[in-house]
Amino acid sequence: MMDYSDTSEPKSADVDGVDAYDGPAGGWGALGAVAAAVREQMGASANTRALLQMNQPTGFDCPGCAWPDPQKTSSFEFCENGAKAVTWEATAKRVDLDFFARHSASELFGWSDHALEDAGRLTHPLRYDADTDHFVPIAWDEAFERIGAGLRALEDPNQAEFYCSGRASNEAAFLYQLMARAFGTNNFPDCSNMCHEATSVGLPKSIGIGKGTVTLEDFDLADAIFCIGHNPGTNHPRMLSTLSAAARRGLPIVVANPMRERGLERFKSPQHPTEMLTPFSTQLASAYHQVRVGGDGAMLKGMMKALFEADAADLANGGPGLLDRAFIAEHTIGLDALADDIAQTGWDEIVAGSGLSREAITSMAETYWRAERVILCYGMGITQHANGTANVQQLANLLLLRGNMGKPGAGICPLRGHSNVQGDRTVGITEIPGEAMLARLDARFGIASPRAHGHAAVEALQAMREGRSKAIISLGGNLAVAMPDPEACFDAFRKLDLSVSILTKFNRTCLLLAKETIVLPCLGRTELDVQAGGDQWITVEDSMSMVHASRGMLKPAAPDLKSEPAIVAGIAKATLPHGAIDWDALVADYDRIRDAIEAVFPDFRDFNQRVRKKGGFRLTVGASERQWGTASGKACFLVHPLTPIASAEQALILTTIRSHDQYNTTIYGMNDRYRGITGRRDVIFAHADDLAARGLAHGDRVDVRTGDGRVLEGYTVVAHAIARGSLAAYYPEANCLIALDDHDRTSGTPAYKSVSVTLTPAV
Repeated sequence: MMDYSDTSEPKSADVDGVDAYDGPAGGWGALGAVAAAVREQMGASANTRALLQMNQPTGFDCPGCAWPDPQKTSSFEFCENGAKAVTWEATAKRVDLDFFARHSASELFGWSDHALEDAGRLTHPLRYDADTDHFVPIAWDEAFERIGAGLRALEDPNQAEFYCSGRASNEAAFLYQLMARAFGTNNFPDCSNMCHEATSVGLPKSIGIGKGTVTLEDFDLADAIFCIGHNPGTNHPRMLSTLSAAARRGLPIVVANPMRERGLERFKSPQHPTEMLTPFSTQLASAYHQVRVGGDGAMLKGMMKALFEADAADLANGGPGLLDRAFIAEHTIGLDALADDIAQTGWDEIVAGSGLSREAITSMAETYWRAERVILCYGMGITQHANGTANVQQLANLLLLRGNMGKPGAGICPLRGHSNVQGDRTVGITEIPGEAMLARLDARFGIASPRAHGHAAVEALQAMREGRSKAIISLGGNLAVAMPDPEACFDAFRKLDLSVSILTKFNRTCLLLAKETIVLPCLGRTELDVQAGGDQWITVEDSMSMVHASRGMLKPAAPDLKSEPAIVAGIAKATLPHGAIDWDALVADYDRIRDAIEAVFPDFRDFNQRVRKKGGFRLTVGASERQWGTASGKACFLVHPLTPIASAEQALILTTIRSHDQYNTTIYGMNDRYRGITGRRDVIFAHADDLAARGLAHGDRVDVRTGDGRVLEGYTVVAHAIARGSLAAYYPEANCLIALDDHDRTSGTPAYKSVSVTLTPAV
């Protein structure tokens, strides 16, 4: 039985580029989008064969999301957005030296973010020449020498920031953290700081490890699946096949999300001919609850309150109760404090905070307690709030109450973004390293790593803005655009003495000109990597702790490209010319890097042997075996007060979202098919009743304002199926509404998804 808490539908009449989408996720629309991406980016290039090698045992890992690969792969194992990521990287378009001779830096800054990346692949190392306002070619050796000189000129190693994108391989990330620590800093702002840092910080205090506890096989054994604060249709589409299989088995799939998302409602698999050739699709959500933006903590408390009440009633009637008391007694601490906190939290407060009725929350809880084995999946709709860490720990609390940790078919499933963001953290990209890891690193390489905590992303930008940091090396990504408060972040980059970007494509961060600005083009995930020791391959870790190999197979986009490990080694040699580390030997044969990873991280035992097996291997996740790496040695129930949220009549809470033609800051196109948006991104999604209450209507142009004077001007409001009191706008355009100081104080995660705003008619 389908149960939807809010059935308000979007309006589409007479608004340019807005038209309700009636189809399922996937289906012919997905195939058409893949064909269009191939045609636009690759043309008749032989590189199209790369799609058949993506996520295959002898191929390369998708440069998009971190959803795991099934052990039995099909003839093609990629999704629409994965195909877009590959065609974007393997494009036939080039930004060569003639391109930069024709276009000044000032002109390029006026281009859109889409246009900058759509121009094509970088072909040569570049430096900015202030006299001509152009990027000009530079030889690799000179580029490394300039970077090394710039870093050595700093008064303190802690004046440098080393940013790492989740696309970097384990091998590149390991060398990167080794270089920075040999240089003398733990300043590692990274993309995890902006997405799942609340997971990395929050879960260790609950269950002893900052990772998910489930495997892909657990989805075959679960009795119920909860999807909270994520949109698989756009952000991790291969998950739709897993959810579809569960739905066809009759599993309850309970969704809690502010917006109605087609990728959580129904799916037509492009790999199932019977679905493609019929009008039928698979219904995914058995119940869809539109929690208010920022109301997840209240909803989770409500679910626990309903569970405690039902447990007490069952005990009073002579039953065994609904809590797993044997598990709680053996494996946990803190239940009494949690129970007291939940008892003192009233239903009125829960309903007001969540935007859901008591009956809806109780229904969710009942589905939960009737299932023996439950998986809770969540994304950045949980983490990117000022109380993101608390949200994550409340999810853990709910699971622990019924022993849904460390048994088959049950556990917690954070949905990571980029395909190796978790792996980069595993191999040392962290501003708060542990002593044991640093000691092993020092022993292996004969260095003295710094022990002081370094900068995460928000701290790094604040230090750059204040002049305390004077240099940044960016291993991938588009940091200045990804961060909140672009005006402040752009200003911070322009104050630097040195800015270095290691990229496949040119982006806006490259155009935030420091005294010395250098752009270094690197190989992509899809491309052959040949070093002195022969053909090389890299490894990645998916969101379920599986480590596997990735082998590029395409001819590099240009003969002058270097791999990320080779670029890191080149910078390291120029920066640390008298060090004892043999960087050339490490890069000549990546097996040597993997041997070093094994020496520093014991979970990588027999790394080179195990990763050569089909499918790779899973890293140790103690909580999956009911081994809790907390200070007490037990899983911990943790208590958090509710975060007050104004009523829908008083304020609107805005969340930033990605479009379907987007991955992180990369914008493939201007369409958002599943939400019915075509050819534009200047829209705000709102509930029709919220518009009416403010004298506004679907299609009106508005200004969006925050209490501290930030404004997004001239946007079009679209009446949409979104929870009352909630708004949504595209990231990164709406980042201007978020201050650098708007972040979770525990994890540092920016509050991209809980911005209090007002709407007023545009002038």
